[in-house]
Amino acid sequence: MNLLVEGMNLLLVRILFSVLSMIIGYQTLEPQGAGLMGAIVGGFLALLIILMEIGMRKVSVKGLSSMVFGLILGLIMAKLLTDAFSLARIPPDQLALVRVTLTIVFCYLGMVIGLRGKDEFNIIIPYVRLRRQDQTRELTILDTSVIIDGRILDVCKTNFLEGRLIIPRFVLRELQQIADSTEPLKRQRGRRGLEILHTVQKEYGQNISLHEEDFAEVPEVDAKLVKLAKLLEAKILTVDFNLNRVASIQGVTVLNINELANALKPVVFPGEHMQVKLIKEGKEHNQAVGYLDDGTMVVVEDARRLIGQEVKVAVTSVLQTQAGRMIFTKIER
Repeated sequence: MNLLVEGMNLLLVRILFSVLSMIIGYQTLEPQGAGLMGAIVGGFLALLIILMEIGMRKVSVKGLSSMVFGLILGLIMAKLLTDAFSLARIPPDQLALVRVTLTIVFCYLGMVIGLRGKDEFNIIIPYVRLRRQDQTRELTILDTSVIIDGRILDVCKTNFLEGRLIIPRFVLRELQQIADSTEPLKRQRGRRGLEILHTVQKEYGQNISLHEEDFAEVPEVDAKLVKLAKLLEAKILTVDFNLNRVASIQGVTVLNINELANALKPVVFPGEHMQVKLIKEGKEHNQAVGYLDDGTMVVVEDARRLIGQEVKVAVTSVLQTQAGRMIFTKIER
């Protein structure tokens, strides 16, 4: 809904700009009796500017700000050097040529250096977060996997997440690409992710914002997430194990819903008793497998003949893996 409103507002601004341009063109040439031609020229120029604006959609505000900073620095350096050359006895025409040359060279160098070192500029307005010393605002970035997973909606309802949720534009674009996939399963996952995102945005819209930074020079979405998290000093919320490891290595705090779910499961010790319904065969000989209410796998030894029944078992050992927890048991005699 917010994206639709944003698109309508942008369309309204473009129409208003076009109308004003046509009015100015009409009033400019109307004294010469060519008011209609002036309106046409004004509308044509407005259309060219709008097309340029659409083409610059991928230009980040941060990169543009860095270029402007470099341009200002280049102008200052060129002015200082030109003043130094003016102390020498140089003819005015040659001094003017030197001034133009130095201005062009230093402006170019300043913009290039500013663009290459944009991540080092902490004065860029969109990335300044003024905060009280005793109060901080947490930022949490959502990745594609955690949106498709769907449990983010339940986590938001519990109010365990503090601060603001950030949805990068490139994550939203990846979701749209998945939803438009030709593979039915992949397309279903993408559409489910968009529905979950819409529900989260609808119920918690005040604490969710869309971030426009794209990092066009970085092709992988995971690398973009890590870079954005470091830039905003934010956390990443995910269920992707590989992203978890990569982000942790680079010093980014990761909130993994799978790890949270495993930590919240009841603790089971060897010797405890429980009841479980056996669903299928196990991997090893004569094993049967059942599941607890929280999804924990229970492996029962020598119970293949009892598949389909609910049995009492005693815990023999517990194995914790990256995929979850497995409980090994035996039939209670």
